[in-house]
Amino acid sequence: MAALAWLLIPFVAAVGAAVWSVWASRKPSGFGDADGVAGYEAFRAAMERPHGHGTGREDSAAMSRTAPDGRAPAAD
Repeated sequence: MAALAWLLIPFVAAVGAAVWSVWASRKPSGFGDADGVAGYEAFRAAMERPHGHGTGREDSAAMSRTAPDGRAPAAD
């Protein structure tokens, strides 16, 4: 009877390995290539858009009136 118990261990391991190999080789679901490429293109377009601050003369003039830490400079 003890020999059958020892044979059961490799049998269970073989069944577990077979189940894992079927699970690991299944066709992936979720995003397809077209969805991934479209998402990447949307990300690139968002990163290439200008942010809108620091582009006008008013913004650069306002930036020159402030100290590097964002506080207004002391009055002279």
